[in-house]
Amino acid sequence: MNIKNFALLGASGYIAPRHMQAIKETGNDLIAALDPYDGIGIMDSNFPQASFFTEFERFDRFVDKWHREEEKRISYMSIATPNYLHDAHIRFALKSGCDAICEKPLVLNPHNLDQLKVIENETGKKINTILQLRLHPSIIALKEKVSKELENNPNKIYNIDLTYLTSRGKWYFVSWKGDEAKSGGIASNIGVHFYDMLSWIFGEVKENIVHIKTPDANSGILALKNANVRWFLSVNYDYIPQEIKAQGQTTFRSITVDGDEIEFSGGFKDLHTTSYEEILKGNGFGLDDAYGSIDIVSQIRVMQPIGLKGEFHPYAKKVMV
Repeated sequence: MNIKNFALLGASGYIAPRHMQAIKETGNDLIAALDPYDGIGIMDSNFPQASFFTEFERFDRFVDKWHREEEKRISYMSIATPNYLHDAHIRFALKSGCDAICEKPLVLNPHNLDQLKVIENETGKKINTILQLRLHPSIIALKEKVSKELENNPNKIYNIDLTYLTSRGKWYFVSWKGDEAKSGGIASNIGVHFYDMLSWIFGEVKENIVHIKTPDANSGILALKNANVRWFLSVNYDYIPQEIKAQGQTTFRSITVDGDEIEFSGGFKDLHTTSYEEILKGNGFGLDDAYGSIDIVSQIRVMQPIGLKGEFHPYAKKVMV
């Protein structure tokens, strides 16, 4: 087996362990990791021999040195840093001779993708993004079902409700995640992969309306080629249904298509590994795949909410604005 060398930026973050697991489970090696926070014991159960840096300059020097030795060359750089740093870190990866594997959202704005495409062409290296819902068995089955139905009825419009509530404490609003300039806001932070999945299945955006936009909740309607999507996203525990709270759960995720619930709560654990397997085979999701969802969230970020008018998600009534 041809073992590939990896580097990881953002090694102490929430999602970083899934990247370490994916590197390990695909039989590859993590050579170097970077994070300004040094409480990173997770390294011990994955890659204890990896070089670790808290300063970018020293990490840069290490990567540059290894780049000049063919047998030590780092093939892939995985990026799990705060959203606003993705663009710069992807550029660094490509200019260091590595293919990039970057968490969602790939960047905050569509024009960033245009510039990255130029750097891809200049360096000959590839940018891959994690769009794990496209690899979820239940979502793949839904896409196949919808595709068959649209063959018989190309003008069919599905009615979809997307509800995603994932509770976050006060820390969230103090961290970079609570700063819209750094995270892109709730739609970018927790919604972008849902928008990607829905537009992948139901087609391009026809209209984008925002009803509610507060620091802890966003809601609106997305008219796609073959679906009208009422969506509600929040990090506020208070909005979670009582029956879910009674079960001790702090997350509620639901997608209904024409009133039928799509069960996809399980099967998330190994999707990063599946993503890495596909990337290593040359089947990763690239800049063009990311464009639609990045465009959607960048629009939401600047739109003025219209309030509870027209067709809105039922949960929007829970929000006091």
